[in-house]
Amino acid sequence: METEETPHHSLTYGTSRLAPKISLVDRAKEIELAEESVQLHLHGKLEIIAGQIRRLKEEAELILKRAEKDIELHKARCQFEKKPGQTIHLYEKENGSYFSLLSPKDWGNLPPHSYKGSYIMNPDRSFTEVFLDSQE
Repeated sequence: METEETPHHSLTYGTSRLAPKISLVDRAKEIELAEESVQLHLHGKLEIIAGQIRRLKEEAELILKRAEKDIELHKARCQFEKKPGQTIHLYEKENGSYFSLLSPKDWGNLPPHSYKGSYIMNPDRSFTEVFLDSQE
């Protein structure tokens, strides 16, 4: 005799004597549908995780690229103390790059060496590139 706890789909016969017998083919179809459903659900979750991994990898590469750039900027010659929040200007000459407090405008837009960009050093000693207004 069946109990109320026994699920209908796990029985070989229906829940009443008048119900049709549940065939092995029906059980096989039910299992196949369950497997397909689980596989689709699993595939969807794994796709989400794979996307997150790709985004994390891209973010890690960007962080490493910024760190390399910051290290290169710290290697530039500098005849003054760099202070967080101060705008400094990078120039390149034959024997290397150097920082100056003078912007290209301060040189009358004719700096003595090739201008490479302007930066602000952040409190964590990383750099943020700033773009000078042509009116500056």
